[in-house]
Amino acid sequence: MEDEANIVPGEPEDGDLIGTPAKIEVPDDVAEAVRTLIRWAGDDPAREGLLDTPKRVARAWKEYCAGYADDPSQHLSRVFEEVGGYDEIVLLKDIPFQSHCEHHMAPIIGKAHIAYLPRDHVVGISKLARVLHGFARRLQVQERLTAEVADCIWNGLKPQGVAVVVEASHACMTARGVRTPGVGMVTSRMMGVFRDDERSRKEVLSLMGLAR
Repeated sequence: MEDEANIVPGEPEDGDLIGTPAKIEVPDDVAEAVRTLIRWAGDDPAREGLLDTPKRVARAWKEYCAGYADDPSQHLSRVFEEVGGYDEIVLLKDIPFQSHCEHHMAPIIGKAHIAYLPRDHVVGISKLARVLHGFARRLQVQERLTAEVADCIWNGLKPQGVAVVVEASHACMTARGVRTPGVGMVTSRMMGVFRDDERSRKEVLSLMGLAR
């Protein structure tokens, strides 16, 4: 949660989040750091088109990294036990997310499939997406993101099994370095019955549309 001293009232500036009732006050040293980067890249931060860029970039990064102010496990604190005896797989497919690579701070854009096999209760399906976004809105590597989401659900819901598969494209590979567009990375973490029982693993992957 932002300290109230760092929040000032006002309308969102061009490019800021629409509907935000307040905007974050950008410290001078943060804005100057962005100006330094612009100069180092070869441009002039004093030219008209770049005058407001440092503050926009700073606010954008505060939004990109909003997950540092979030505790994803809290989204799993409210569960429902009256589910009519339902005891099959719960799956949320194709959840879009955006993150940033901790090595180059370049975008990671992808989707995740999150499944669990309940033991005696379920959680609202939107909470699974909130767990994903809570971890994705941090500087990340895809492998850790996948593990963090799965571990959070495993520890928070105590289900019989958890399966998380993440598919993403990394700008640090597609837009720089080897510059190879169209390459996707897939990571997975299987826990409980989805790890120990081959039939259960095949079933959840089939539901995700990933089984061959």
